[in-house]
Amino acid sequence: MPAKKQAVKKKAASSKTVNSKAANSKTPVYDESKIKTLSSLEHIRARTGMYIGRLGDGSNPDDGIYVLLKEIIDNGVDEYIMGNGKLIDVSIKDIGKPGAATVKVRDYGRGIPLGKLVDCVSIINTGGKFNDDVFQFSVGLNGVGTKAVNALAVHFRVVAVRNGEFAEAIFERGKLKSSRKGKLKEKVKDGTLVEFTPDAEIFKDYLFNAEFIEKRVQNYAYLNAGLTLAFNGKQFMSKRGLFDLLYEETGDDGLYPLGYYKGEHSGNGQMEIAFTHTNNYGEVYFSFVNGQFTSDGGTHLSAFKEGFLKGVQTFYKKDYRSEDVRDGTTAAIAIKLKNPIFESQTKNKLGNSEIRSWIVQETRNAVEDWLHKNPVASKKLEQKIAANESLRTELNAVKKEAREAAKRVALKIPKLRDCKYHLEDGKHGQESTIFITEGDSAAGSIVSSRDVMLQAVYGLRGKVENVYGKKRTAIYKNEELFNLMMALGIDNDIEGLRYAKIVIATDADFDGFHIRNLLLTFFLSYFEELVTGGHVYILETPLFRVRTKKETRYCYNEKERDIAAAEIGSSHEITRFKGLGEISPKEFGQFIGEDIRLVPVSVNTLKQVPHVLNFYMGKNTPERREYIMKNLIEDAG
Repeated sequence: MPAKKQAVKKKAASSKTVNSKAANSKTPVYDESKIKTLSSLEHIRARTGMYIGRLGDGSNPDDGIYVLLKEIIDNGVDEYIMGNGKLIDVSIKDIGKPGAATVKVRDYGRGIPLGKLVDCVSIINTGGKFNDDVFQFSVGLNGVGTKAVNALAVHFRVVAVRNGEFAEAIFERGKLKSSRKGKLKEKVKDGTLVEFTPDAEIFKDYLFNAEFIEKRVQNYAYLNAGLTLAFNGKQFMSKRGLFDLLYEETGDDGLYPLGYYKGEHSGNGQMEIAFTHTNNYGEVYFSFVNGQFTSDGGTHLSAFKEGFLKGVQTFYKKDYRSEDVRDGTTAAIAIKLKNPIFESQTKNKLGNSEIRSWIVQETRNAVEDWLHKNPVASKKLEQKIAANESLRTELNAVKKEAREAAKRVALKIPKLRDCKYHLEDGKHGQESTIFITEGDSAAGSIVSSRDVMLQAVYGLRGKVENVYGKKRTAIYKNEELFNLMMALGIDNDIEGLRYAKIVIATDADFDGFHIRNLLLTFFLSYFEELVTGGHVYILETPLFRVRTKKETRYCYNEKERDIAAAEIGSSHEITRFKGLGEISPKEFGQFIGEDIRLVPVSVNTLKQVPHVLNFYMGKNTPERREYIMKNLIEDAG
């Protein structure tokens, strides 16, 4: 056979084989039958993250179960804002029982209109929040919140009481099971009761943290002076609003008495601010919109900062730099708007641009007026600004020396294995993470198993310096800490942060605990806002591996180890991991992937920070030695 004909024949045979493979492929057919239309409640369950953000298990204050609670409390707060009901009662039954707690929220407002009760809790875009006459400054503008709670609860019960009559509806995972109406035999105050049990199929092994809830309830009280909220019998109430919030956070650490202002803007908005300065480094802000804590700030917070600077500049008649005025600031701002625009359903950041001018002007006037009325405070603030100017000049000189030294050794941030996306990359960088590890061994395990798109690794050469009580210039003179700041992008200021999450990944032994404390001292002393902004975490890794030839389980404590050993049979072997470097890269991948366990580092109040740092990192007192012997060593055993 001629070569040309043979080639054609082979090509045809090859083509036939390819077509045959295509015909026999398992690729599903994509046609009209594959198009689905979900009901609103089905969509909430299928795409839960769109409505409540992260799911979580309750170990983080931003986890979904707390969002569900917030959505219901918000309704009671909205009633109070409109002048109805001065008490909201919150209780959680079986709060310490994983996956089974039931929440009850009772407000004493007007009560949901009885004839629309079922619609208001189950049909998306249905509710009274669209009507300015009955709700002026509401957080829940989208008609979604309560419906999301309903859809994501294995049990949901709502009762509305109005003028001696009631209506009740009971749902299961968003589906109506029963409803009834009637007249009450006894006199009961108007209002709404919502009872729900989060669905354990969605919120795996969830557990409510009472401290997180108390903090949230306390904030509601600060933001709504005169409103009483009770949680499991404990009452929270504030008479002075944000003034009380800021005093609780700073105590007597303020350099001058708290500044405070509350006013209304042409009937379209309200603003309340409180402020002071401390000797701490950096800036700390608490910002709220219609009672919603905006953890990522937004236009209201940026306008407040601008107005505060202008007020100070006008009063002192000096063109102060913003960083000199703001360093050491602790402040709070709460505004109420008729039509807030948030950048996501979870409402962490405000986007209204039209509010900027009036917030800037009102803040400027309020700050200038307060300084005129408080001459002692104005003198203290002037001294603080002068100290900040002096420190900035000194820091700039030290930074320059540090950068020149880095250039001389051709420094390219040693020990950093970077990732592709960073915080500045918008949506792509929202999950960017940097792991801070001790030594090359631990770093190697993470580097080999990480997601190179979103996970960076920085390996420390050893224990970092204890910076407790030292001037800020000291961290720029320390090569290890300077390199760490460069890796994080905070060598100039906090605005340059390159990663959404900073994860401390140290061994679960004495040296690991010590390095962890040294790093936390560094962050809390000089970059407190990284902690208060929810950027710092501690990585949990398994202490034990229990396995047989057929099954392997990883356990994070002795209790999990004993349960695993009892369940998988007598032929098991147990491995105790002494350090991260002992976990192979193949194994390590699962501990920094979808099932990663992160413990957020948080502080209850800012005024506790100096005391805690002094106790752990100050002079080695007998009390500290006794505490460490009793707690850390027992835990590590």
